[in-house]
Amino acid sequence: MEIKRDFLLDRLMNLRHNNMIKVITGMRRCGKSYLLFNLFSDALKAEGVDEQHIVKVNLEDRRNKALRDPDKLLEYIDSRLQDDKMYYILLDEVQLVSEFEDVLNSYLQIKNVDVYVTGSNARFLSKDVITEFRGRGFEVRVHPLSFMEVQKALREEPIEQLWEKYLTFGGLPQVVTMTSDKERVAYLKNLFKHTYLKDIKERYNIKLDSDLEDLIRSLASTIGGLTNPRKIADTFRSVKKSTISQDTIKAYTDYLQDAFIIERALRYDIKGKRYIDTPSKFYFEDLGLRNALLNFRQVEKTHLMENAIYNELRTREMSVDVGEVIWNTKDIEGKKIRKTLEVDFVCNQGYKRLYIQSAFSIPDDEKRDQELQSLRRIEDSFQKIVIVGNHSPRYQNEDGIIFMDIYDFLMDKDSVE
Repeated sequence: MEIKRDFLLDRLMNLRHNNMIKVITGMRRCGKSYLLFNLFSDALKAEGVDEQHIVKVNLEDRRNKALRDPDKLLEYIDSRLQDDKMYYILLDEVQLVSEFEDVLNSYLQIKNVDVYVTGSNARFLSKDVITEFRGRGFEVRVHPLSFMEVQKALREEPIEQLWEKYLTFGGLPQVVTMTSDKERVAYLKNLFKHTYLKDIKERYNIKLDSDLEDLIRSLASTIGGLTNPRKIADTFRSVKKSTISQDTIKAYTDYLQDAFIIERALRYDIKGKRYIDTPSKFYFEDLGLRNALLNFRQVEKTHLMENAIYNELRTREMSVDVGEVIWNTKDIEGKKIRKTLEVDFVCNQGYKRLYIQSAFSIPDDEKRDQELQSLRRIEDSFQKIVIVGNHSPRYQNEDGIIFMDIYDFLMDKDSVE
């Protein structure tokens, strides 16, 4: 089964020959290599590029171990450049090469070379490479499959059934192509233990791995909840009797973010127009991996839907924060009180902004008012949306707030435009 990733492929094709290193980042097994070595390579050949002018090196392949030496890699690539026609250099998992920045830098001044690299660690790639090249490195972020991409690959399944499966097993391409739940469960559990966890332990020389594993599970069980390193460290001390410090917790969460396993959403004071550093929320890049960490025991659809919406917004290249609205009101006794209301997502893309509430169900007017409290108290004119978890007609209420169901939101990339 070939899963097409048209948006990402079109983006790569449009970035050709821009005199920049194209840095393709994302978590392991999310489809970076397939995008580059199969979809992109095939698209180049379909446009008439000779296969000899597409130089592919999979640095994760043991047979290419010698090419992890920067000088050997330079020598090999140079040996493939035989004429003045354009060459496309495709390097997979380039962070395995020592001094890889120097290797890539060597090709920035060669006019007939266009370089594309993939990597699975933000610290070694998207941060260092773009800094190293001072604006001549361009990051393309690859996420696991969106729900729309999954639906296009598995059209024969009812959309409701597919949504349940997506919330449970996520969107890693290998998982989506599997035919049994037992196979998916085993794959996700092994992937976490033998790939993601192993990578982090080895890269950062972590000895007390039980604390790292417990931290990941703690974050997995509290998606959609505000937390911070101090709060987590206090919990570890009281429950685990662990002496782990909040500085170590902070370092571990940074490692998880660098490996693209989780993302941190900052709080944003909408009226005060300022960021609040802590506490914040963490969301998992892939729901299947999150659920596997908890042995598929905590599958609360309210929180899973919120995480899925966050992931979809990030796939659409929006920056996403957690909104906060301060409301000055009175209690039942008439005393002035100050309430803090939450907006699930404050989304920005260039000059555009929108506010989104995730509501798995709205069974009555009381629940509806609860969901709308914060949105009604935002005084600007940007679009406000409530996404509901069950089939319902799209409409706009008297406050100008748009209601749409989760399927309308996920199946139309322009649904919130």
